[in-house]
Amino acid sequence: MAYEPRMASALSGATLGQLAYWRGGQEQILVPEISAQRPILYSFRDLVALRTFVFLRDQRPLQTIRQALNRLREIGEVEHLSRYKLIAQGKRSIALVQDDGDGAVDLVEKPGQQLTVVKLGSIIRSFPLGDIEVPNLEAPRQRISVNPAVRRGHPVVKGTRISYELVAGLVRDGVPPGEIKEFYPGVTAASARDAVSFAEYVDRMEKRQSA
Repeated sequence: MAYEPRMASALSGATLGQLAYWRGGQEQILVPEISAQRPILYSFRDLVALRTFVFLRDQRPLQTIRQALNRLREIGEVEHLSRYKLIAQGKRSIALVQDDGDGAVDLVEKPGQQLTVVKLGSIIRSFPLGDIEVPNLEAPRQRISVNPAVRRGHPVVKGTRISYELVAGLVRDGVPPGEIKEFYPGVTAASARDAVSFAEYVDRMEKRQSA
């Protein structure tokens, strides 16, 4: 399960500039699990963690996120960051949701303080971010799926092993969506349109600048 920065950006909502900044310097947010050197490759677990950072970054300054991550390490939490559920809490803080989901621990404003009121949505689901909608991680389009057990997690047409790029490429070359099945019998016209839609989103994310 290896994702180049372009795909990691599309599936996490982070810009390419953010990915580069977050993996570099003395205060890294996340170093790619598979390869931090060229070719840079992220894991599926990295994508989950990155989506959390993107979601938090829309509500909290980067320094606050770094404070929360530093506090995690101080209290002995050293597993991959995808393991932890972090949420924006109160006006300025970030909290670690406990495993039972019934409470949380403040990591920034009052480190260690127990919090009982927590609202948590799955980071796997889609969420709005400025002028884009970060797609569902497992189904970035209704008929496009991301499954670590299928082609190492590369986005494919749902129910097949056919990459979305192959289908989108044919449509962009002039093949009508309804005729894609002549090349790939398992791909419907609706699936072909979803492949094009996702390809357009990936292109848009590649051009998007860091906020």
